[in-house]
Amino acid sequence: MFEPKSFEYVLDVATGVATITLNRPERLNALTFEAYDELRRAFRVLSDEEDARVVVITGAGRGFCSGGDVEDIIGRLFERDMRGLLEFTRMTCDLILAMRRCRKPVIGALNGTVAGAGAVIATACDIRIGAESAKIAYLFTRVGLSGADMGAAWMLPRIVGSGKASELLMTGDFMSAAEAHRAGLYNRVVPDGEALQAATELAEKLARGPAFALEITKDALNREASMDLASALEAEAQIQAALMLHPDFRESYDAFVEKRDPHFL
Repeated sequence: MFEPKSFEYVLDVATGVATITLNRPERLNALTFEAYDELRRAFRVLSDEEDARVVVITGAGRGFCSGGDVEDIIGRLFERDMRGLLEFTRMTCDLILAMRRCRKPVIGALNGTVAGAGAVIATACDIRIGAESAKIAYLFTRVGLSGADMGAAWMLPRIVGSGKASELLMTGDFMSAAEAHRAGLYNRVVPDGEALQAATELAEKLARGPAFALEITKDALNREASMDLASALEAEAQIQAALMLHPDFRESYDAFVEKRDPHFL
């Protein structure tokens, strides 16, 4: 793993949990050009990191991420031509693609402000645990940009439905943690100060599970979004038959018979 400058990275080899902490609390962890680039490279590396079985991403201080930094990014974008702007927007999209293609489950531990690009990063997580203070907003239309940014228009309707996604992406309004939970965007809401602990406990639980089966499950969720039912059923039949030959399947059976916890690869 490389040494990032724009966030903190800790890998607990004993539990298999890798934690990424956005660490500009004085700026509500606003993203810089460097942060986008380092984050996309981090998820690419983590996808192949054998010691990392689950990834947790969170933010230091009183916010998860407030989006792109107004001074370090937005102000400087006015200096770019179309080619330079497209280079930037493609880089932001590459981060989301790296998160979705990461073969490890990604859990978001969300606190305080979750806005703009920060909201999309949260959406790209497989599971989201929000603190009671974790209000979320897709702010892009409020600054004259499309609400369809960084894959938000693809991901969000699949989580909350088309109608709610349309409202969130068109208005740019904040949604409270309680409402995000009711809408299905947050899997769980916990008291302030407990989101990271709850996410880490869940990550440790998943890390003790069958890594390859979890990888295949995430891949299926990505791929089957664009399949018809017959194609999805056939894909699932084939991969499930293949997984029945994997040592983890036998281990789960042996553990059941021997009345012990399984030890997955």
